Amino acid sequence: MKRRDVYNLVLAAMFLALAFVLPQIMKSIPFFVSANLGTKILPMHIPVLLCGFICGYYYGLSVGFIAPLLASLITTMPPMYPVAISMAFELAAYGLVAGLMYKATSKLKINYVLKIYIDLITAMLAGRVVMGVVNMLLLTNAKYGLNVFLADAFVNALPGIIIQLILIPAILIILRKAKYIK
Repeated sequence: MKRRDVYNLVLAAMFLALAFVLPQIMKSIPFFVSANLGTKILPMHIPVLLCGFICGYYYGLSVGFIAPLLASLITTMPPMYPVAISMAFELAAYGLVAGLMYKATSKLKINYVLKIYIDLITAMLAGRVVMGVVNMLLLTNAKYGLNVFLADAFVNALPGIIIQLILIPAILIILRKAKYIK
């Protein structure tokens, strides 16, 4: 196994741990629980996206798929069906597309910040589309239409989307300046 593979494996394990721990921390803060902000801030999404960007698509996909299922098995939050299953596919798409986009756009001669936003928004949209498709398949007896999808994917998640759009580029820029990533 190459040194870089071991490095990425260790980082992926750290991102998996963060994806598990961040929602638990959110649940322990009374303000977040009382305002039900934990589900709107999307704390599990941030480590998955960072994993895709930093470790690559394979690790991002793996961490994204495992994190919600593991959290559901250990803490019962999110509930396994349909939420954790849907999130597993959504977050797997996040990690996969973030890693693929970051690699694909690395050769482009554009501003690094713009490149990150293109990669990030593409990954976020892809994950949301996957979530919608999986929810349509899982919720066959429920009324899951375009209005419910838009409310779930964008309106209710707006605080988390804004946090991701601010935090992830900032972290990636800091890591790049420190020469931890290319």
